Amino acid sequence: MTPDARQASEVRRAIDAVWRIESARLVAGLARVLKDVGRAEELAQEALVVALERWPETGIPDNPGAWLMTTAKRRAIDELRRVRLVERKHEELGHDEDGGESVDALMEALDDDVGDDLLRLVFVACHPVLSTEARVALTLRLLGGLTTEEIARAFLVPEPTIAQRIVRAKRALAEAKVPFAVPPREQWGERLASVLEVVYLVFNEGYSATAGESWTRPALCEEALRLGRVLAELVPEEAEAHGLVALMELQASRLKARVDAEGRPILLADQNRARWDRLLIQRGLAELARAEALQSTRGPYTLQAAIAACHAEATSAEATNWVRIAALYAALGALAPSPVIELNRAVALAMAFGPERGLELTERLIDDPALARYHLLPAVRGDLLMKLGRLEEARVELERAARLTQNERERALLLERAAACARGGGP
Repeated sequence: MTPDARQASEVRRAIDAVWRIESARLVAGLARVLKDVGRAEELAQEALVVALERWPETGIPDNPGAWLMTTAKRRAIDELRRVRLVERKHEELGHDEDGGESVDALMEALDDDVGDDLLRLVFVACHPVLSTEARVALTLRLLGGLTTEEIARAFLVPEPTIAQRIVRAKRALAEAKVPFAVPPREQWGERLASVLEVVYLVFNEGYSATAGESWTRPALCEEALRLGRVLAELVPEEAEAHGLVALMELQASRLKARVDAEGRPILLADQNRARWDRLLIQRGLAELARAEALQSTRGPYTLQAAIAACHAEATSAEATNWVRIAALYAALGALAPSPVIELNRAVALAMAFGPERGLELTERLIDDPALARYHLLPAVRGDLLMKLGRLEEARVELERAARLTQNERERALLLERAAACARGGGP
């Protein structure tokens, strides 16, 4: 690579980094004034294009975020002036004062540093009027600064599909006349739950990829953590926001230990806990304490974080307080009933009181339609049957789990365990 090419590459990487940091604030500030999230994002993208053209020649400004905002603001002002000229009657064109004052007021509004801008953008991008898939795509686009190609690649979805979701999401927001505003406090329960759900969906897809050749996608976990931390700062008194951050920090601490050098999955019981990230664990435990201090009754994310803390504080799988984990899953199931939670409780019961106890609970889940194609049900049953020495039954369950999963790494692991059952349980 020539020196010029190397310099151009370094500038492009720097621009990408600046965009990830500044894009959400840029879109949020423009959307507050324009009352149109879609157009705000287009103007922000136009400012990015100008930066890509100019910065390789002029160098990166001392305050790149302010440069981008100024460029986008100028384009917004030009557009507002054109709109005013079109809307005013022909005979009023000579009265510049009235129209000028209106535009000047908007110019001043663009210069305002309003702390709620990002929070407004969060609530709009995750508005319940949108489908879950649309909320995820729009959040990663507007708040994460990811390109359509990056989002498509992260979720193994064709790029046109993601582009269509984003376009439809913007159209849906416009048609529903969703205001660019923080909702009233009495609406925060449902709206904040929607936001937290989106962030955790992104994290989970990175932590345990549903499909593809990789078992984990750490970049998605990092993006979800960044979004979660920003959200927790925006709503510091909301316990569940801190509970979610705690949960993600604690789970993310295991990422490096979840795969071997070849990318093959390593189950929790077999992980080298010396590879767990102690800094993330400390941060997660601190966030958990903060969440618990803010609420008298723990919410679902805080309960899940408490479960993750039990793992983080144990020196081994055997030393884990499985009785407490089972009790926490019972509390979680009472708060948010789900067959998946019951399946997790079955694992905890098996570890605490023996595989028969866990298998007994899974028997009650076999006919649940919600788990009909959930590969982890036969995977858990196969594991428990193996521990009980019922190898042929275990083989059947593990092979069924392998057929149901869409993740190639996980399928290989399940088939390997099924083959071990066929050999009599040996290596």
